[in-house]
Amino acid sequence: MSVPVIAGLGTAHPPSANQQELWEKFFSQHYSGTTRALAQRIFANSGVTRRQAAVSPLIEDVSDWPTERRMRRYQVEALPLGKEAVGRALTTAGLHAGDIGLFVVCSCTGYATPGLDILLARDLGMAPSTQRMFVGHMGCYAALPGLGAASDFVTARGRPALLLCNELTSLHLQPSSARVDTQQIVSHALFSDAAVAVVIVPGGRGYAVREVASVTDTSTADHMTWDVTDTGFRMGLSPKVPQVLSTHVRGLVDDLLARHRTDVSGVDGWAVHPGGPRILDVVERELGLAPAALAASRQTLDEHGNCSSPTVLLILDRLLRSAPSPRRVMMLAFGPGLTLYAALLERHP
Repeated sequence: MSVPVIAGLGTAHPPSANQQELWEKFFSQHYSGTTRALAQRIFANSGVTRRQAAVSPLIEDVSDWPTERRMRRYQVEALPLGKEAVGRALTTAGLHAGDIGLFVVCSCTGYATPGLDILLARDLGMAPSTQRMFVGHMGCYAALPGLGAASDFVTARGRPALLLCNELTSLHLQPSSARVDTQQIVSHALFSDAAVAVVIVPGGRGYAVREVASVTDTSTADHMTWDVTDTGFRMGLSPKVPQVLSTHVRGLVDDLLARHRTDVSGVDGWAVHPGGPRILDVVERELGLAPAALAASRQTLDEHGNCSSPTVLLILDRLLRSAPSPRRVMMLAFGPGLTLYAALLERHP
């Protein structure tokens, strides 16, 4: 049985914009009265200073576009972004696209057939025998089941796998009439675009994927939604989400670590998906972490916003480039369901 090891990681970002500039030059013009004051507070307290957008509202307002037009633009923008991230990951791993046995693509912000998995496999020169898997509509936690599937393939087949998380949330700006909804204001203040690719190989030097685990509280399924509407995809985000996380996150983490004969004190790297500042506060409190433990997550939120599925991988990239790099990393991500996912990584060999 092969040990699945992360051998390469590549990131790609569209152009960046300042959060204050986004507020002053675009979003502030779409609110009035008490709603404007509320929106300004949400933007100011989002924990975001800069974020990236393939389709920036400062240049192009897509808020009234029909979904069909947004999906056409998705392929135009997502394909080069995905190529860039995959190319960097393969280069770091010292592999060619033709070496990949399984290609997993995660994206909840665009759909088309043939999809990104087929188009990128064609353009990058993957073998006709390369298997593909597309993970859609899992939202912010999709990277971890994607990582789990790729790791299981490497373990079972002894061949390299590639995971790509590619999200363009900027295409789903909602019409002005929807902005009086507090949930939409929060979404507009947080979300960003990015692509991250990860190469997993059998054995070698890197970070071994020891286990991927999850827990889903289906009684709170309505707390986080992502609905396809005539004007793009619309986010539903209940303020009760942190409360649900506080109920489940400690048990998920403790059980996973116990299976590997360690506990929270044995983890020196934390990659926690920053759904927003409150999410990080809850995880820090429930796990009894020092403020510095989530510094990489808060910095990623500050510089990149919430990019949905790639975000936890952006945090991992930041951790692995730090000095000294951690020995053991716990990754946590949350999304619709309400679902919590965890992955334990350990430096190998």
